[in-house]
Amino acid sequence: MFEIEVKDINNNAKGKIALSEAIFNSTASESVVHSAVVSYLANQRQGTHATKTVSMVSGGGKKPWRQKKTGRARHGSIRSPIWRGGGIAFGPQPRDYSVNLPKNMRKAALYKALTMKLSDGEIAVVDSISMDKPKTKEMVKILTNIGLSGKTVLIVLPEKDDNIMLSVKNIPTADVVRVSDLNAYQVAAFDCVLFTADAISKLQSNLEVKAEVAV
Repeated sequence: MFEIEVKDINNNAKGKIALSEAIFNSTASESVVHSAVVSYLANQRQGTHATKTVSMVSGGGKKPWRQKKTGRARHGSIRSPIWRGGGIAFGPQPRDYSVNLPKNMRKAALYKALTMKLSDGEIAVVDSISMDKPKTKEMVKILTNIGLSGKTVLIVLPEKDDNIMLSVKNIPTADVVRVSDLNAYQVAAFDCVLFTADAISKLQSNLEVKAEVAV
């Protein structure tokens, strides 16, 4: 176990919190993060693109003119891909782009991504973030106080908080996620990951529970 400093929203030191080496000092290969990112992006694709083939375009099956003695090239159908309005040759068709990764591999990728962020000094922890009502200006002030102005920031909360989510919604460089939904792609996509102390605790408690079940 090692520690990271915890600050409040005014950037005042509030103590330290212990970090699990299994999560924040992962020895997994960096390639697992690449695989997780590729899988995440591939799974976002709908794959609904489509073009009309020869069998789908309008037009009769009649030969446009006789084979010989017209002085023109021979053709069998106006649906041919070389005709204007004909079918599309080798065009995209609906397909499934999804890439499935084993659950253990996704977890390993998340932990490795967090390890890399921590080693680069791109993880920050605050004791708590709470808002009585949605206010973007207040959230911008908090991020500025912590020293994250001008950076893309992923805020990780222990549970869903509508006020914080709505406050961040209009900040193009920030996003919010529950710790249970956190994945390697999100960690890699942002310059800095901002945890609340409760979010860190919940992330590590989930690991402990799973370890006990495995035993």
